[in-house]
Amino acid sequence: MNEAPDDLARALEAALFAAEQPMSVEQLSQLLNGAAVLPALRALATDYADRGIHLVERGGRWHFQTAPDLAHLLRRTREQPRRLSRAATEVLAIVAYHEPVSRAQIEAIRGVQTAKGTLDVLLEAGWVRVAGRRDVPGRPVIYATTPDFLAHFGLASRRDLPGVEELRAAGLLDPVDEAMEALLEKGGESA
Repeated sequence: MNEAPDDLARALEAALFAAEQPMSVEQLSQLLNGAAVLPALRALATDYADRGIHLVERGGRWHFQTAPDLAHLLRRTREQPRRLSRAATEVLAIVAYHEPVSRAQIEAIRGVQTAKGTLDVLLEAGWVRVAGRRDVPGRPVIYATTPDFLAHFGLASRRDLPGVEELRAAGLLDPVDEAMEALLEKGGESA
């Protein structure tokens, strides 16, 4: 017959479940107002021994992990989060706000040359697509966003992209750009 877990065991489970990193006995004890947590941790480890997750101690720190015999189930479905470089984020924003846009136009807006790998990352992520070729000499490739881009960022359409005022209110505009804009406005008033 299963006995109801005590408050200390429940608090330990919650703390370890929510922790971003494994926690030491000292950290857990401090978090729980100096409680003697080691006996409760060992009891919890025993309780979890036959479950899909185990409570384990590694290097003096405790954490939950997938039972070794089930780890293969998660390896196939685990998705690695994508972190875009600053350059890729800038290029994505330019494509979103100015599409369809060519590499030369992206470089003119950014003021620096764009590495081929930057667009490749966005193409691989499925957020940018080749939208054709511009009908000018050299017929440069032009890029546009995809439905996956809209879905990932929770947008119904490109019209839902935030405007300058929304970006400014959220603190997302570069302070140098804002200072330059303020100087230009001030110079226009004194003329």
